[in-house]
Amino acid sequence: MSRIGNNPVAIPSGVTVHIDENIITVKGKLGELKQEFSEVAIKVEEENVYVERPSDSKQHRTLHGLYRSLVNNMIHGVSTGWTKELELIGVGYRASNQGQKLDLALGYSHNIVLDIAPEVVVETISEKGKNPVVKLTSFDKQLVGQVAAKIRGFRKPEPYKGKGIKFVGELLRRKAGKSA
Repeated sequence: MSRIGNNPVAIPSGVTVHIDENIITVKGKLGELKQEFSEVAIKVEEENVYVERPSDSKQHRTLHGLYRSLVNNMIHGVSTGWTKELELIGVGYRASNQGQKLDLALGYSHNIVLDIAPEVVVETISEKGKNPVVKLTSFDKQLVGQVAAKIRGFRKPEPYKGKGIKFVGELLRRKAGKSA
């Protein structure tokens, strides 16, 4: 039994949910998201969205919880948005941006310049005495996560000194160095 799938998704004020055959469209103050669905029924009643499955087969149970989570993420995204923060740890690691171009200095012989999708708002925070932070904000959770993973992939945190790009609040597994 899916516990997540059985919970209704509340629709906040200012958000509209529209269903056309097998496509759900969620519109809010931050943007509009569409998601195709299959093998489940999605209904909008009053101020809630309900996801129902046709049977108790394993396939239908997994899709039941999946589509409920996707609809919940879409509604949260268009109403309040999603944010990911990445911290650059290392001597000489810097980040700056001009509009949608993110310029990263990560210890390579060249700077990495990355064009960020227009749906994602990028902001760099550099304070003296603190590590630079790259803040990504968007209404699409999947897109923010994908862009953040791409940035993190340029220099993953290494386990000895912890140098690299990590998510703010991420706990790194550290190793002991050589023992004399």
